[in-house]
Amino acid sequence: MASRLSSRMRVPFINTTVVLFSVFLTLGICLSYWVHEHIAITISAEIQLGLLFFIALLLLFAHWQNNARLSPTSLFGVLVCVLFFGIGYTSYSLRFPKYIKQHYTHHTTSDSASFLQLKIREKLKPNTYYHNFIAKVAAVDGSETKGDLLLHLAKDSLAQHLFVDEILFVQKIPKAIRQPLNPHQFNYARYMKNNGVYTEITSKPRDILFQRKGKTTLVGFSASLRNFFISKLKKSSLEKDQLSIVQALVLGQRRDISKELYNAYAAAGAIHILAVSGLHVGILYFIFMWLFRPLSYFKHGNTIRSVIIVVLLWAFAMLAGLSPSVVRAVTMFSFFTLASSLNRPTNSFNTLFLSYLLLLLLVPHWLFQVGFQLSYLAVFFILWLQPKLYNLYTPKFYIDKMLWGITTVTIAAQVGIVPLSLYYFHQFPGLFFITNLVILPVLGLLLAGGLLLVIMAAFNVAPDVYVEGYNFVLKLLNEFIVWVATQDSFLFADIPFSEVKVLASYLVIVSLGLLWKNYNAKTFLFCLSTITIFCGSVLWDKKRNNYHELVVFNQNRKTLVAVKETTEITIMSPDTTIQKSHYLLKGYNTQAGIKNVHGSRLPTFFTYKNQQILVLDSLGVYSTVTKPDIVLLTSSPRVNLDRLIDSLSPRMIVADGSNYRSYVERWRRSCSIKKLPFHHTGTKGAFTLK
Repeated sequence: MASRLSSRMRVPFINTTVVLFSVFLTLGICLSYWVHEHIAITISAEIQLGLLFFIALLLLFAHWQNNARLSPTSLFGVLVCVLFFGIGYTSYSLRFPKYIKQHYTHHTTSDSASFLQLKIREKLKPNTYYHNFIAKVAAVDGSETKGDLLLHLAKDSLAQHLFVDEILFVQKIPKAIRQPLNPHQFNYARYMKNNGVYTEITSKPRDILFQRKGKTTLVGFSASLRNFFISKLKKSSLEKDQLSIVQALVLGQRRDISKELYNAYAAAGAIHILAVSGLHVGILYFIFMWLFRPLSYFKHGNTIRSVIIVVLLWAFAMLAGLSPSVVRAVTMFSFFTLASSLNRPTNSFNTLFLSYLLLLLLVPHWLFQVGFQLSYLAVFFILWLQPKLYNLYTPKFYIDKMLWGITTVTIAAQVGIVPLSLYYFHQFPGLFFITNLVILPVLGLLLAGGLLLVIMAAFNVAPDVYVEGYNFVLKLLNEFIVWVATQDSFLFADIPFSEVKVLASYLVIVSLGLLWKNYNAKTFLFCLSTITIFCGSVLWDKKRNNYHELVVFNQNRKTLVAVKETTEITIMSPDTTIQKSHYLLKGYNTQAGIKNVHGSRLPTFFTYKNQQILVLDSLGVYSTVTKPDIVLLTSSPRVNLDRLIDSLSPRMIVADGSNYRSYVERWRRSCSIKKLPFHHTGTKGAFTLK
């Protein structure tokens, strides 16, 4: 398969126009994202659309000039690039609620509950206490609205059996999704914003006023179809872990995978096989191309074959729940399929960029989703780098060709995604090569066998011997993955990697590729300059992390204080057992470049950067002799704060997450009356002193 990939994707020419349009569209989307994230400039929709219309008029004028041969210039090309830049900026900007008049946020208030009509759009992975959904707000107080929100329903029988397209009526106040309260934590609010979701509500069964089945949508039909197949699979003799892998591999359902098994796949560098994406669709693409190859010998056979393959790929997308990753992958390979049906040579890079351009024109916020970035980068590097790697060695036998093809595809894809993987996940599985060398040759058989099992299970005709055999193979796969994951010495974790390093890394990779293709003085100097830029990014990150600070983390019922000094950190807590291994410290230590971690018991009084800090625990005992600048309240001390303020005259009061909320509210009122700054980590996030 991999050798055919190399020959099939060979290109006669590259359409630079499509590439330029894609680049400028991307730049426009990125600028819009940065402006709305950091500057919060509001440009009315009318002005943005007016500017686009003006550019379009200039474009028509330039086109007329060129056709009339009055003064042929490059103005037309420049204006087209500017137009796509503007389209990127505007299309991303106008998706924000403030530009959508019917968005539900314009019909709700923060002080009184509204009557919301919700329609379930997607079922998310549940947590310990709640079932989670993305719901469309169809109406607010009877007025038709648009927009999605995040819905949390307490775990009970109702939430368990809530499906896509169900309609709920609740009376609630939508609230903004909370930002992370501690530094360098995963920003779930930003993640949901990139999916077009800005608010959330938390409900209990008694909050639901009415529930009924809504009109079935295409996504709802897909979800129902997938639930049907899952229910049939659960009646088979597949064991729990193997069943969860089949659901992920074929149906795109990962909610039932145990945390331990999921982490094992991540550590082994095989997490990509659990997410239905370009890899799975690509395998199916080549399987279908092989199955229907005889049709190409007939008149119009290529066209018929392409139509059949596209239909089957979209049928698989329906089966997998029409998730964004599946839709992206199927769209991409639909372009490849239709391009292969043409009787003239085509360039796979053009097909790739054309699908990329179309998807971002339709859904611009996909650009900031990890799966979208990794999928297109992996395919790009396979198209660009894999043929070069494959030509380094000429295999003689079929098995040799297959193994060498898989090896080169794995290396090319990994080279393309390593910088982004380090940025998002901060780890590199050193045995990914061995893992993929074992898995990829059989992944096609596993996928095809899983599809066959799902279809047979749906009609209750799956032979026991087939189910048991497939279960055995998946069990061997899981055991192999777990074994690889236990080789801790080959897992490089907690790697700090900034945005600057990502850009510098790709510059180095591209320059090395150009140097490989054409070795001369210019490419050598370019390569040398990119390596220098990367070294500069490493030094810049090191200098950026060379700072000192004190952090009072927010942790429910716990007190955790950290003092950072360049690459060292001292963790202070009343409970010394949680100091070095606490989960709040993992992301912080990685991003802050911490190399050495020390632990000590939190003192009742200490000094940091000339700031005297008094720590009051549950006993509430303090001396009036010392005059602290900051008072840190922990473990709900029974103290008269008004009297403490009058006697000690502190400059600030800080309360962490270990205190009762009733105490916090009382302290907040006292500080407000006395006009004294009050910082509660549960509301404002971690307290930082630099």
